[in-house]
Amino acid sequence: GVITNAGGAVRVRTLPGQESYPAVNANGIQSQVLSRWASSFSVTAGTKSTALEAVGRSVSTARPSTGKRPKKTLDKKAGNKDCKADIAFLIDGSYNIGQRRFNLQKNFVGKVAVMLGIGTDGPHVGVVQASEHPKIEFYLKNFTAAKEVLFAIKELGFRGGNSNTGKALKYTAQKFFSLENGARKGIPKIIVVFLDGWPSDDLEEAGIVAREFGVNVFIVSVAKPTTEELGMVQDIGFVDKAVCRTNGFFSYQMPTWFGTTKYVKPLVQKLCSHEQMLCSKTCYNSVNIGFLIDGSSSIGESNFLLMLEFVSNVAKAFEISDIGSKVAAVQFTYDQRPEFGFTDHVTKEKVLAAIRSISYMSGGTATGDAISFTTKNVFGPVKDGPNKNFLIVLTDGQSYDDVRGPAAAAQKAGITVFSVGIAWAPLDDLKDMASEPRESHTFFTREFTGLEQMVPDVIRGICKDFLDSKQ
Repeated sequence: GVITNAGGAVRVRTLPGQESYPAVNANGIQSQVLSRWASSFSVTAGTKSTALEAVGRSVSTARPSTGKRPKKTLDKKAGNKDCKADIAFLIDGSYNIGQRRFNLQKNFVGKVAVMLGIGTDGPHVGVVQASEHPKIEFYLKNFTAAKEVLFAIKELGFRGGNSNTGKALKYTAQKFFSLENGARKGIPKIIVVFLDGWPSDDLEEAGIVAREFGVNVFIVSVAKPTTEELGMVQDIGFVDKAVCRTNGFFSYQMPTWFGTTKYVKPLVQKLCSHEQMLCSKTCYNSVNIGFLIDGSSSIGESNFLLMLEFVSNVAKAFEISDIGSKVAAVQFTYDQRPEFGFTDHVTKEKVLAAIRSISYMSGGTATGDAISFTTKNVFGPVKDGPNKNFLIVLTDGQSYDDVRGPAAAAQKAGITVFSVGIAWAPLDDLKDMASEPRESHTFFTREFTGLEQMVPDVIRGICKDFLDSKQ
């Protein structure tokens, strides 16, 4: 028979009076001794004693085993398929928390990790430690079994220093969720920030960056700052600045690190509520961007190529796919020439190739007509879709027709207009086309070479509008 000892390790009975423990190699793969017996037992994720022991706590809080065997033995590896999420636990490793509470925090995070049901098709987790400088302890791809994650959490060393949570949050949002580090496409990205007391830096900018990157930020605050500590808190409303939404769902309070077992399940339920992850939709994966490109004869072939490069660089920043962002382009002189529509190319590579192959028309400048044409023919077919619509008008001169009426009609149809003027484009025209507030939707450069510097500002402008529309 097979019995489990108090430590949660599985003992395999051999001869009477002898026991052999299955060997586990560095990758967490159990040796043959165990596989012969695997069919005769299974450890359920619900057996609390295993989890608690693995992080070195006493077993007194464990529920007695019911002795029932779970029906599914194969699902352990796949994990909880109903909780698809990529989660970074951002733990507090500062002098604020101290070594003892740091260990209690690790214990709590370990319990949460186990209850989530980590597995290949379920949630994946990693850990980042916030202290003076943030440190990624392990990535999503490093472990896909709860047992390995628990061991890795147990091994974490305390770093000390200031609790620069804002710095760590920004770093995690930008660096942690890359595809090469194991993030999965189309699965909600979550950062659970554990805070003991208060952050020693500002969380506002980090919160904005996280939302831009499509990360759902949760703040678990433990032990509020004491009265004498309140003077050290830069911003008392720091939780609201960081969380995904201030609707109460994304913040969670625990009075102390002691006796936290009862807080595990409610937190896990939140992290598994897929439909509540309001920040998974981002400007990068949920916009349609139409480019209206001036092809008039004052531009010339080489400057036209600089305009196409600008278009490519803006498009490159977005996650273009059939379920993500989409790009379209129209070139105009007196006439309009649709280069490609929103549904013509569904990969970034194809869109960039299509932009490169646009040939220069040369002719007059009827910007108003071009805006009307694009509103109707390019945005018309997608106006009821889920993505937010943006039009970027690139022009180097005065329009021969009225731009104000067509731009107002475009905005009324739900399209946000950015105007990008070069050389002789009159500022009045640019402002007349741009959405409100006009200052932040109007761009101008004397030289075509100046377009390159504008790329990040235009991308940020799109993201800001997207976030504002979702608040």
